[in-house]
Amino acid sequence: MNRRNLIVGGMAGTAGLAMGIAPAIAATKASSSAGPIDRSLQGKFLDLKTPAGNKEAFARISGNTDMESTKYGWYSGMVHGVRPGEKVVDLFGFAGFSCAKLLPQGPGEDPGYKKVLRECGFYTDLKTGEVIEEWRNPYLDETVRVVPILNDPFNHTITEFMIQPPRYGGLNTAEPPKIPFLLDWTRRGPSLNLASRINLFYPSALQPDKWPRENGSKFNQVSEIFLYQLDWAEMQDKKTTSVISRGSWNRITPWLPWMLMGPSAGHCVYTCFMGAGDSLDIVDPKILKYAEKNHPKYLQAPETWEEPSLSSLEWYAREQKPAPLPADGQIPIAKPIR
Repeated sequence: MNRRNLIVGGMAGTAGLAMGIAPAIAATKASSSAGPIDRSLQGKFLDLKTPAGNKEAFARISGNTDMESTKYGWYSGMVHGVRPGEKVVDLFGFAGFSCAKLLPQGPGEDPGYKKVLRECGFYTDLKTGEVIEEWRNPYLDETVRVVPILNDPFNHTITEFMIQPPRYGGLNTAEPPKIPFLLDWTRRGPSLNLASRINLFYPSALQPDKWPRENGSKFNQVSEIFLYQLDWAEMQDKKTTSVISRGSWNRITPWLPWMLMGPSAGHCVYTCFMGAGDSLDIVDPKILKYAEKNHPKYLQAPETWEEPSLSSLEWYAREQKPAPLPADGQIPIAKPIR
């Protein structure tokens, strides 16, 4: 795992990328007219070429370094179906939010922060934007029960060393070396960008012999790509303990288990805008209302560090039951969508 294969905290949401691009372009043009664009990563408060600077910067993106306030993330976009030899299909919408706090590291631990987070994500109708609880799978011509993402908790530490990849309850046994915490920053004058990517391949909690309809592979092949747009001046303000971010979050993942695609070739791709701020006001009102009614716990961040820290795939294996096979005992296989 190299220093750019970092997971940056579950699904840390952000506002639309469209909201961030236009101001950056305008600022870049203004800087160009005044002189060379400053791409230095060394500021009056934080030097982003040092592990110490990266630790503090990332903590202020991920949470609030006052360690009293909650940081809220949001994400909104779409999930696509990808199959070999066929066009990509827009399947359903996806939207949700996260609530995170920072806690101090304990005695004997590397100096830094513990990030504790709850997150929820709901699948939505492409036309109405309403949360769906059933979905007609066009690949199988079958109605399936939708299972939302409810991750409680999804935690990690922020120190002067690279964040370790999630263990997923012991399924991911990769042991990357302990290396300095240096992230993939770029700066163009007043605009600061951060790119973070994680590529994982580890044993699935949904083994096909037990979950034949939910999963067709013994391994999870998962990638997540986070692109943040930030304000350089805000990052360099010593009094600012929580930095506003916006950008995009993409995820490449096996078929969602509740789609019941079994061994059918293909996978899902999430493409979402994301953003983070200091209030739940940033969350889509429809999504917030649905969560308040059905999953109110997710409107608050955890107060303590708890284990295990799992992704939605591992929670599914713990909380759901394998779907029964059809009467003929055959696992349905996806058909091309014409």
